[in-house]
Formats: sequence, C-alpha cells, structure tokens
Amino acid sequence: MGKFMQTGVVGNQAAMSESIASNELDNTPRAMAYVVSQYPMLSMIFIIREVVQLRKLGFRIDVASINAADRGQEGLTDTEAAEAAQTYYVIPHGLMGALKGHVSTLFTNPAGYLRGWRKAIQLAGLDLRALIYNSAYLTEALMIGVWMRSRKQQHLHAHLGSQAATIALFVREVFHFSYSVTVHGPDEFYDAHRQYLRQKVIESHFICCISYFARSQLAKLSPYEHWHKLQVSRLGVDPGVFQPRGFNPNPEVFEIICVGRLCSAKGQHILVDAVQQLVEQSRPLRLRIVGDGEDRDSLERHVHALGLGQVIIFEGAVNQDRIRDLYSRADIFSIPSFAEGIPVVLMEAMSMEIPCVTTRITGIPELIRDGIDGLLVAPSDIAGLAAALARLMDDATLREQLGKAARLRVIEHYNLEKNVHRLAEVFRAQLPLDAWSEHAVESG
Repeated sequence: MGKFMQTGVVGNQAAMSESIASNELDNTPRAMAYVVSQYPMLSMIFIIREVVQLRKLGFRIDVASINAADRGQEGLTDTEAAEAAQTYYVIPHGLMGALKGHVSTLFTNPAGYLRGWRKAIQLAGLDLRALIYNSAYLTEALMIGVWMRSRKQQHLHAHLGSQAATIALFVREVFHFSYSVTVHGPDEFYDAHRQYLRQKVIESHFICCISYFARSQLAKLSPYEHWHKLQVSRLGVDPGVFQPRGFNPNPEVFEIICVGRLCSAKGQHILVDAVQQLVEQSRPLRLRIVGDGEDRDSLERHVHALGLGQVIIFEGAVNQDRIRDLYSRADIFSIPSFAEGIPVVLMEAMSMEIPCVTTRITGIPELIRDGIDGLLVAPSDIAGLAAALARLMDDATLREQLGKAARLRVIEHYNLEKNVHRLAEVFRAQLPLDAWSEHAVESG
C-alpha cells in the first residue's frame, strides 16, 4: 500500500486524496479483471455502464461472470450482447473447465494450490456446509486465476455480491494477485461472519463503498488500521440518457411505477396494500410493477385477492430500451424497500424528474433528502406510504418541485460520468501500471 499505510484514518484519507489528485492527469493505461455473479443482468445494468465508461478512460478490463447472462442472446441490447461476447463465463465451462483449473494450478503453482485448500479449511472451521461452499468458491477461483494469467491480468475487482468477493479472496491466496471489492450492502452485513467480511477487508488492496452507510458497516466489522482502505465511490446514471419527461399537472389517472427485482427485500407487497388504500379513497391511479423475481406469484395472488387486477399491471422484466418509455408515462416512482444499497432505479427516475417515494433506510437518505429531493417514509409503514403518495397526487406544485430538485441532485452527486471518473482516480492511485512484459508475473 506504500504511502497509504499511515497511522490514523484522517491521515490515510488525506494521503489517498493527495494520490488521487496527483493521478488525475495520469492517463497511463491500467489493467484489471472484474468478477461478478451474473453479467449481463437486467437489475445490475449499472455494472455494464461502469465497465464501458472505464474502458473509454483507457482501462483494459476483462470481465468474468460466475453465471451465464440472465437472458438469451435475443433478449440482450446491442451493448449487452457486445459485453457478453467478450466475457469469460465460469459455470458454463462445466466439469471440464473446473478440472482444467485444478490440474493447471496444481502443476504450475503447487504451493498456491495448497494455500488455497488450507484457506478454504481455515475459513470453514468445523462447519462442513461452509467447507463445501468454500470448495466450490476455490474451484471457481482457480478457473478465474488461470483465465487471468492467460489475459495477463494481476488485479481482480469483485463487483456486487459476497460470492464474487469470496472468490477474489481465494484468487489472492492462490495466485498472489491483488484484489478489491465494490460493496453495496446490506445483505452481506447481516451474516458478516459467514461472509468473511473482516477477512476480506484485511486482505483487500482497497474497498469501494457505494455509500457512507456501507463504509460505516465495514468499519464496524474491521480493525481500525484498515479503515483507510474504505473509499466511498458512488454509483450514477447518465442524465443525458435519462432526460426529463414532460410534466403533467393534472393527470386523469395517476401513473405510479415501481422498478426492481420482485423479492421480499423490495417490499412491493407494502406498495400493493398502499394502493388498495388509495383506491378505497376513490383515487384514479394505475400502478405498473416492472421486474421479475421469486415474489412474482405471491404478488399476483395478492393483487387478485384485493381485486386490483385492473389497477396494478405487471410489466415483467424489461431491458433498457423499454424502461425509459415506462418511466416517461409515470407521475410518481415508488419502491418501499426493506433493505437496499442505494437503488440505481431511484437515480434513473430522479434524473427524469419523476418525484420519488421510498423508505428511510441504509444509504437511501444519502441520495434523497426528505421533502427536498423526494419523500421518505418508514419501512413497512403502509399508511405512511399511502399518505405520501396521496400528498403528491394532491399537490402538483410539490411534484414538480421535487422532480426538478431530484434531477439536480443526480447531476451534482450521482452523475455516471463524473462518478466513474472518481472511481478511475481511485483505481489509478491504487493499481500498478499496465506494464506487463511478454512473460507473466510468477505467482507461486
């Protein structure tokens, strides 16, 4: 870590800022591999945007995905298809790919191979289930490590998800490659011990946290002398792509849109109940639920039981070519989440000047200031959510004010290009130059 290994978080953060500033004009190419759980993936489209932007800034990035894309080739946008074509997919390589990873590493790097197994056993302790999972993670790490060597990569960045970060931990142990992680939360914070979060912070080169909330949780779990590694690096959207839709002060039917994976953490059942209360007040509205997931059946049954089939429409999963059309119809955006990092869909809606109603949890208040950039309610508060939606339906001036303020908030703090530049500065400050010779670095 060089000069970043100073005493005191303030000193360390100052050193990082100084190094970043000194690298702002340094456009020398850096190389790194990304590992994600699934790529492309509709609900994680922001990862593609980040990778594409970093490549435009001169980074040589190779992507490994543990799982195949979440759609077939026909369902991908042009950008997604281009990314899929150059992505290394781990599980689709099957048994032969796994065998190759083990055999290749055992014969070319036996010491690293043994270190990997020792690490898997040490982390699992007496937990047989954990050992089985670690064996799978180690196998995937061996496959990725061999692939990285073939691509002449020596730094691995794990983006989103404990699985990818655990694999990165094993890649470091076996191949002595450095690694970093982008942490969203909050799922991994709930089971920090089994997610090896403390170990991941200690052994990482650095950690990108998408919010101060995420940074605080990792600081709570890790030794003070490693806090300097925790860098806040916000996500973002392109305000040029998500442009303001026309404002309608008096819609005949209020269009509410909810975009996100259909799962318990997103709280869509609460939104359905809130809509029921608004319908009982004889308010003309329509809710469009966009997305898919394990809660799809229970949500449809819920809507049917309440007799709201004509009011609540399930749009299913849609790609980026269609999502903006759905946004453009909306008068209000709402996602009543129970657990989140900071939803990118909120940034998209805000950028299009759609007033948002969401929950006061985790990192969301860093994005939306209640009553300024949107409205925040308590999680699981059906009446509170219904009241906030009703307030916006009744006050066209407030809707317009919140929408305009929301776009300004995104432009200032959650602008994709600006924030990827910041991320690039962190990477440049931390990563060695892309100065590989024809011979790969020995990793034994």
